Amino acid sequence: MSETHATIAPGTPVFPPGRYGRRREPGRRRPLLLALSAAVLLAVLGLAATKLYAQYGDPDYRAQMITYTGITDSRVVVDFRVTVPPGGSATCVLRARAHDGAEVGRVEATVAARPGERHVTTRHEVPTTARPFIGEVLRCRPAG
Repeated sequence: MSETHATIAPGTPVFPPGRYGRRREPGRRRPLLLALSAAVLLAVLGLAATKLYAQYGDPDYRAQMITYTGITDSRVVVDFRVTVPPGGSATCVLRARAHDGAEVGRVEATVAARPGERHVTTRHEVPTTARPFIGEVLRCRPAG
């Protein structure tokens, strides 16, 4: 059956018969597949956010630089204070930099609090490959 002006809705383009292949019916939508894909994406993003927060964003682990002393050609001694949950422990990244800003030493130090204690003051040596100018605490995170 060929199309006539009576069978075509107004405003629809008219194509010559047999020229542009078979005309398709509008496809049905798949709302269940779309909803399932959105749920999986949200779950993956939630897991990634939780992992990154636990690794980098825990506010209970704060470091405060006190001083750096004992500068020689091969080391610097860093004194710092860490705030941890009561009885917890933290791993802190310490580094030494040269006068031009280049990193000349880096070490991870584990600090443990006594039961009931939240603030731990400690001293740690950072071995270096050249004479350091400054010692500093970069960050602290839960030990483990």
